[in-house]
Amino acid sequence: MKKGLFLTIVLFSVYRVMAQVQAPTLRELDRAIPKKADRELQVFALFYNQYVAGNYFPTNDFLRGQIFGRLFGQNTTNTSKELTAKYFEQRLLPFLIYSPKLLNGKAILRTSFEIDYTWGDVAYGVGGNFGGALSADQVNIQTQNIQLEVLPFKKWSVLFGLQRMFDHPGNAYRTLFDQLTNTGYRLFYWGTDASGINVRYDGDFERMKVGFWQFYENNPQEDDDVQRFEWMYEREVARLWRVALSADYVRDRGNGEGGPSILGQGLNSVLNDYNGTYRFPLGSGYRADIGWVGTIVNYNADHAMGPWTFNGFFNYNFGRVDTISPAQTFHRRASIGGFGSNIRLAYKYGQTLGDIIHLDAVYTSGDANSLSDNKYSGILTGNTWGSPVSLYISHGAYILFPHGNVVNRFVAAVTDPSNLGFGVTGMVLNVHRDFVPHKLNGKIGAATAVSNVAPSGGGFLIGNEMNFRLQYTPQVFMNIELHGAYLWLGDFYNSSLVNGGVNTRPVNPWTVFLVYRWLMF
Repeated sequence: MKKGLFLTIVLFSVYRVMAQVQAPTLRELDRAIPKKADRELQVFALFYNQYVAGNYFPTNDFLRGQIFGRLFGQNTTNTSKELTAKYFEQRLLPFLIYSPKLLNGKAILRTSFEIDYTWGDVAYGVGGNFGGALSADQVNIQTQNIQLEVLPFKKWSVLFGLQRMFDHPGNAYRTLFDQLTNTGYRLFYWGTDASGINVRYDGDFERMKVGFWQFYENNPQEDDDVQRFEWMYEREVARLWRVALSADYVRDRGNGEGGPSILGQGLNSVLNDYNGTYRFPLGSGYRADIGWVGTIVNYNADHAMGPWTFNGFFNYNFGRVDTISPAQTFHRRASIGGFGSNIRLAYKYGQTLGDIIHLDAVYTSGDANSLSDNKYSGILTGNTWGSPVSLYISHGAYILFPHGNVVNRFVAAVTDPSNLGFGVTGMVLNVHRDFVPHKLNGKIGAATAVSNVAPSGGGFLIGNEMNFRLQYTPQVFMNIELHGAYLWLGDFYNSSLVNGGVNTRPVNPWTVFLVYRWLMF
């Protein structure tokens, strides 16, 4: 009896102690703010505004709003000693991501839009890249993506709709933009939006994607479309090393139908003169089957395991082009056989990624005799079918090669790696320095490029460039930047074929621009 009473007293005492300990914790929980539930709808936006001054501009008033393509090309851009173009331009990129709780994260709808304009351009009209004039009221919103991602099984995903079409092994919606532009093919061949379906496998040590893309449908009852098929596989073969293989095929039956505005698209279109790609002298009727096979090697992609990083690729371009004979039958007109290669080597010498030196080298084969030998030995990129599609913009140059800090004016000396079919050898060196870590950063750069084939009447040297950037970050993902660049043109531009029909070399181009950028979450 005494033992039972003693045990009862002990258990009661333990219960009282536990109750005293638990009570404050429960009261504290009552006062705590409950954890927010996962949001079904997320909204992001990129606001970009810049003031630009420079001595190159289009001479055609019709093109003063949106200009893309090669300096001194069909876009009528030219340089001047006496005149300076000065303007403000602005961009807003809103992103909407919806993942309903009902499907437990197994389906994600993404949409993104683009609103671009130059301050003071036009008002009360319809059309993209305009709407900054007095009273505004322009119908100018442009659709970038309307895309659905479904995750049917673990590590598998299916993306379909109007979506990002990037030549990178990573998921374009789950990979940082710096990785997309510094690794893989670096958007060297494909870096745009397109309608299609993309099936992906993303494992722990390997990735694979298979895709189908409809470039142009044209007449749905006829075989006059342009389509792309892609396959890419990447695997981590050793610690920090990744190797990828890829194969692409474009079936072009469009014969120039479709394309941006009145420029058309395809091998024989005026679009090539704008973009600085090779324009095939084919007349009006053709069909083409074009392929790309390549490999990518990457080491320490994000500097996480050491100061050195490396990315390199080699890609071979092949195919055939058929034209219509007088008997209205197709016969072989030309074969395609060229290659492109790139190396990016970087060294982080300081404590942050702002303390870095990187070297970028590019080589693409060229063609010296057009189709006189029934062969094109240069390369082809997506710029043959759209503009801009090849976004090789992470090299650090500003005028010699295209730069990403643009709104309405995507212009450079070599906007496409094919360099009008002549091929190019280029090198860019950049030195970055964090004066105040994550707050104040500076960069100086130098770039040079030569044409692998000299145009008639001209030489090999395209030009040499010097540039700088000063960047201040007052808040997270908010930057204020000052950029500047000057390009000394080479004897490549002694040729009237490449300098806009002028018999003398054009004036050296320069630009300075001040940027405000804010990525909003």
